Amino acid sequence: MSSVPVPSDLVYFTERGSGPPLLLIHGLMITGEMFEPVIEHLAARHRVIVPDLRGHGRSRGLAPPYTAAQLASDLSRLLDHLGIDSTAVLGYSQGGAIAQQLVLDHPRRCDHLVLACTYAFNMATFRERIEGHIVPFLVHALGMRRFAKLLVSQGLKQLAKERADWVIGLIANQDDKLMVSAWREAMAFDSRRRLDQIRCPTLVVAASNDDAVPFHHAKMLHDGITGSRLVMIDGAGHALIWTHPDELVRVTDEFLGG
Repeated sequence: MSSVPVPSDLVYFTERGSGPPLLLIHGLMITGEMFEPVIEHLAARHRVIVPDLRGHGRSRGLAPPYTAAQLASDLSRLLDHLGIDSTAVLGYSQGGAIAQQLVLDHPRRCDHLVLACTYAFNMATFRERIEGHIVPFLVHALGMRRFAKLLVSQGLKQLAKERADWVIGLIANQDDKLMVSAWREAMAFDSRRRLDQIRCPTLVVAASNDDAVPFHHAKMLHDGITGSRLVMIDGAGHALIWTHPDELVRVTDEFLGG
């Protein structure tokens, strides 16, 4: 994937393929490189745009805040820069929260929405609240590389060693202070009362063995977004995009009319 120069006040992005646009939004503490296993297939049918969110990867030079509203605004400005009025959007994990914010704040920007392994509110259970508060302390205590190893060993157990090492490298390369700030903003995200305002066709993709974002989150999204479709990928966990990439692109293609 070739790099594309951008003005200094825009998020960094890469672009590949041609056809109807498709914006891919990565998760927390990682970068757009996470989509590497699916990009070739998606780019065969779409003009695929893959940004690094503010504070992450090659957009780390953009100052806080890292609120969902700010990150969604960044993406809207990127679409302006690219001359794209409306696009399909796929958000993965916390990227799904940013995708929701983009649709809610800029509804004309999104013509189809795919929400994969994500949530409307990620502090809904006691366990989630504990994890939400403890992660910043773990990052400070361990540093990004050791934290990444812990995260992968606990939440992405299905990954083969080579892929696990690759994911660890992506996470370890982030700035610890920026990631703590981004994490706190992510835990504050709550779209539950606004889900019925999402009117574009929406696909909710869940993994049957997702311990990081359990099924009740997908059900909440599906129940709250009128007319949405819900698809469960059996045998997959939160690492769905890396362990079951063919399944993810298949359901995405079917939904987008590919």
